Amino acid sequence: MTVVEEPVGGSDPTRVDRNFDTGYELSQDEKRFIGQHMIVAIAALTIGSLMGPLQSFQFGGLDLYPYLEPIIQSYYQGLTLHGVLNALVWTTFFITGFTTLTTVKGLRRPLAYPKLNKFGFWLMVVGLVTTAVPILTDSASVLYTFYPPLKASWAFYAGLTLVVVGSWIEGYGFFLTLAAWRKENRGVRSPFISLGPIINAAMWQIATLGVAVSILTMLLPWSLGLIDNTDPELARTYFWFTGHPLVYFWLLPAYTSWYGMLPKQVGGKLFSDSMARLAFWMFLIVSVPVGFHHQFVDPGVPETWKYIHAILTYSVFFPSMITAFTVIASLEYGARRNGGTGLVGWIRKLPWTDPSVAAQLLAAILFMFGGIGGLTNASYNLNLVIHNTAWVPGHFHLTVATAVTLSFMGITYWLVPHIMGKQLFSPTTALVQAWTWFVGMIIFSNAMHVLGLLGAPRRSPLGDAAYAPEEWNGHLLRVSIGGAILLVSVLLYVYVMVRTAISKKVEPALVPEVPIAESIRHPQLTPVWLDRFKPWLIAAALLLVIAYGPQFVDQIFNMNLNSPGPDFVPWK
Repeated sequence: MTVVEEPVGGSDPTRVDRNFDTGYELSQDEKRFIGQHMIVAIAALTIGSLMGPLQSFQFGGLDLYPYLEPIIQSYYQGLTLHGVLNALVWTTFFITGFTTLTTVKGLRRPLAYPKLNKFGFWLMVVGLVTTAVPILTDSASVLYTFYPPLKASWAFYAGLTLVVVGSWIEGYGFFLTLAAWRKENRGVRSPFISLGPIINAAMWQIATLGVAVSILTMLLPWSLGLIDNTDPELARTYFWFTGHPLVYFWLLPAYTSWYGMLPKQVGGKLFSDSMARLAFWMFLIVSVPVGFHHQFVDPGVPETWKYIHAILTYSVFFPSMITAFTVIASLEYGARRNGGTGLVGWIRKLPWTDPSVAAQLLAAILFMFGGIGGLTNASYNLNLVIHNTAWVPGHFHLTVATAVTLSFMGITYWLVPHIMGKQLFSPTTALVQAWTWFVGMIIFSNAMHVLGLLGAPRRSPLGDAAYAPEEWNGHLLRVSIGGAILLVSVLLYVYVMVRTAISKKVEPALVPEVPIAESIRHPQLTPVWLDRFKPWLIAAALLLVIAYGPQFVDQIFNMNLNSPGPDFVPWK
């Protein structure tokens, strides 16, 4: 690979490069605010992850749920805790905290309205507590998708609404901060490290309209007894309007690190600032209007619309390939600068002993397989083979549970020490944690994929299944083994985080800085259209109207409120 570098000043070396200057120091108040996000996020991950092995052990015939009564009363209560805390709470609080850091550090200025962001955060906390109470009292074991006719306590729906609204408010704070920076820096390209997460926040504002409308117009009134029934088909359509872009809400902060931080950590530079921005804008456009590929077997959705969404789903492949090429090129650039040679031999020169780097590299490796499996999920005919089977959780444990979660863990290995002004406790233990997650997830996910191909249903306590054929047994045992290794990994992670937090030993030279990568080509040479929200938001809105408008009109005007009435709680 031959790279021609632009001078650090680009075509105008006298221009200040605000993308490369990391001189802005976070205030103690900013560090505290980011830290509050991390405390909630890591606490949610800890509790939620402890629920995961209970399910995997149950698959292997070891049912520990009876020993946890009355705290955890059923398999489905544990599964709900696992999904809500890991997929919704851990991710949302981490992402808003991480975006706070990238916004102020990248723009080199404080939040424009810090009280607004703090209000949003505490509203999210109130929502979390409100949601947690009915889950812990077994009044909301409706899983993280909360489809009707399963009915939760009103507090579950109200709490989720507060979490979403709180995240919106934090997003408004990020938008206003970027607007203030642009007013002060007219003509200067927004730093990618800040722009990327803010694009993600904009996508989140659009995507969550689905669950917001569903809860406020149907589920919350239903749970309060204001209406007698709901329309499950419409509720599913609302949910998957949100559900698929939710995956990219999780992924794009990891991509931000892979594009804009990891190259710095490996001693290199971002291969292409323009390609990074283009990929994020493409995700904004194509990640939302694809929800019907989750509803291929729903009889209420016409086949034509399923085909349209299937085609649109494959369009997500293009920004994904841009990401694969650009990130790998950035890593190769850094490795070759450090003496790497050969077609693939340069990989050995990456800093594999750095736990933050290793965690993200291992996450990316497994994500390649998750992406390939995602093509099967998106295929109209192949999806019919694996729909609602164990393949599906096997797939998203490669995406949200590895590409996202393991990357986030790797990020916290420099982020938490940075905001606390300490060095990371035992990098060796952290490195072992990353590798045990990698190995455990290979075993767990592979077994789940195979079980899915053999017809094993998802969301079922398969250890009690009288219908389970003998050929499932070995794979069910592998699920348990993988879950046990993942349990060890998450305990190691929590141990490292807690010991880092309580450590009184401080060596300033070992306190990590925020790694912000330079771009090989000066960002000021990036086209203006890759730095503007308006054309991309218009394109996203038009595609949404085309892809969803006719079906929303049809389903709303032909709404069929026929789901079971006020006491449909079959898990009790």
